[in-house]
Amino acid sequence: MTEPIETTQLYIGGKWVAPHSSQILEVFSPATGEKVGSVPLADEVDVDNAVRAAREAFDSGVWRNTPPAQRAAVIRRAAELINERGGEICALVSAEMGATPGDVATLQQLAGTGVLNAYADAADAYEWEEKRTGLFGESLVVREPVGVVGAIIAWNVPLFLFCNKFGPALAAGCSIVLKPAPETPLNANLLAEIFTEAGIPEGVISVVPGGVETGQALVDHPDVDKITFTGSTAAGRAIAARCGDQLKRCSLELGGKSAAIVLEDADIAASAPMLVFSGILNSGQACVAQTRVLVPRSKHDEVVDAMVAVASTFTPGLPDDPETKVGPIINDKQHAKVTGYIAKGKSEGATAVLEVPAPEIGTGNFVGPTIFTGVTNDMTIAREEIFGPVISVIAYDDLDEAIAIANDSDYGLAGSVWTTDIDKGVEVAKQIRTGTMGINWYAIDPSSPFGGYKKSGIGRENGREGLESYLEHKAILMPMGYTS
Repeated sequence: MTEPIETTQLYIGGKWVAPHSSQILEVFSPATGEKVGSVPLADEVDVDNAVRAAREAFDSGVWRNTPPAQRAAVIRRAAELINERGGEICALVSAEMGATPGDVATLQQLAGTGVLNAYADAADAYEWEEKRTGLFGESLVVREPVGVVGAIIAWNVPLFLFCNKFGPALAAGCSIVLKPAPETPLNANLLAEIFTEAGIPEGVISVVPGGVETGQALVDHPDVDKITFTGSTAAGRAIAARCGDQLKRCSLELGGKSAAIVLEDADIAASAPMLVFSGILNSGQACVAQTRVLVPRSKHDEVVDAMVAVASTFTPGLPDDPETKVGPIINDKQHAKVTGYIAKGKSEGATAVLEVPAPEIGTGNFVGPTIFTGVTNDMTIAREEIFGPVISVIAYDDLDEAIAIANDSDYGLAGSVWTTDIDKGVEVAKQIRTGTMGINWYAIDPSSPFGGYKKSGIGRENGREGLESYLEHKAILMPMGYTS
């Protein structure tokens, strides 16, 4: 990117319109501190305009009455357009949130278009109407869109999160108003334009950039039928409370403190690269990061040495530097939080066996990969989500203890098992109270349900389960004696 993108209008109902608000939201690169662009900060009136447009579009039936196969085709076309403009989009996302363009392409574009196509497939395969016979004869069970969706997303993987909100909402036939994180609003406007180009009718989609107050206006709006949120557990708790007061549907994808369980028979040399990557991907700014690595005491030093050797090659630096493998932390506040956790780990008795030096580049918020040993599961760094490239290695004596440590967490979002015995890995995975697990790697599969246990969230995204969370189920009882 060269010149900042200065946007003076809001994308409401599929059109650019003048904002009511006079406030401006400026976006700065976390790598260089340079200005990336600006957008209007949507106020309560702007949110109301967006929701009204969404409600009118929904009530008119312009999208919800479109056959599911046609909705799926539009979503697939949006995925195609994103791929066609992938270079432009990835560069913009990189400038906003600091990941390298290559990481954006892999972790966000590939994943984002993957979920769009998976939701389109789910819409094609879904049984939208079903006949059932029960106590009183025949009923027709129909699935209908929940209505107007308010979506609030985080800054860490904004391209993926945008797709993972738009995909199911639109596949279900809903209208959607999306509030991007204040750090990453520019790509949301571009993506919304792409969906309009793909064939989404007027009124159905809107983007309302802003902070907490904008999000509250969206959550509290009486014409919003469902809130879907991805972000911190603290913010999710507040949103759930507000939705509860209104008896408004909500789904929450929140934080994690996932455990990677290395078994005695694991191929350590083969596992180490993915084991490290799973912990520090996206500079550790990932809710699914495997930041607790549980290792057999007998293999402890071997595993640690292999991880340190790999993590030492993860060079922090500017996103456009081809040598960079770890980009910056998103902002000063988060940088201070991450470095504070590293200090806390040391003060509680853990040993930092690796601290890759952070480069001194301009005003960039860099933290190098850090690996702690001597960690016990009651330490702060083992219990709280750091959201930085920090891994805690925890030793265990037997498999029962490893399972107990993995489950001893307020969170339950992701996890993994590392073993040459796949059946044993599955057996262990079934005993971990978490929404997703991987064997010898970790990824979010677009066609399989994703979500958390405990404080990691409510509900599921992806696949048929993700589509269903945007639907209402209606039963129509036929007359007694009626048969179709």
